[in-house]
Amino acid sequence: MSKPREDELFITREFDAPVALVFRLCDSREHMLRWWGTEKFTTIEHAWHLTPGRRWRGAMTAKQYGLSRFGGVIREAQKDRRIVFTFQWDDESGRDLDTVVTVTFAEKEGGTVQSFHQTPFSTVAIRDSHIGGWNSLFNKQQLYVENIAVAEQNGLRA
Repeated sequence: MSKPREDELFITREFDAPVALVFRLCDSREHMLRWWGTEKFTTIEHAWHLTPGRRWRGAMTAKQYGLSRFGGVIREAQKDRRIVFTFQWDDESGRDLDTVVTVTFAEKEGGTVQSFHQTPFSTVAIRDSHIGGWNSLFNKQQLYVENIAVAEQNGLRA
């Protein structure tokens, strides 16, 4: 694999949960409200529906940092395989370039490999400032997904 460009970010995460579950929890506003956002934030708005061409909006808040708003457009959704959307912060939340996020899902030994790609960033510093935030979000997602997987293994459907 070639070295990533300076204007792109890659993050891979493995989940102990089937692809269909990981994707389903990314396709549900109600579930995403529980895990979207960094660990210090609570998501209070998430208008999200995986319909290509549809705008999406979100807001999260933290006592230490205040309110952050963001949004974009859903570009592509292939069930259990791939989600592509644009992402941008609102002006008051630190808007830079509009970016394109691609998330892919692949089965691995009964679990899921989720690959995340975001580009472009105007500077390496701005790109690097997103690494901690996305990894924190994926920490919340992983805990939530794997706990739901345990529930579903025990006959409960979330």
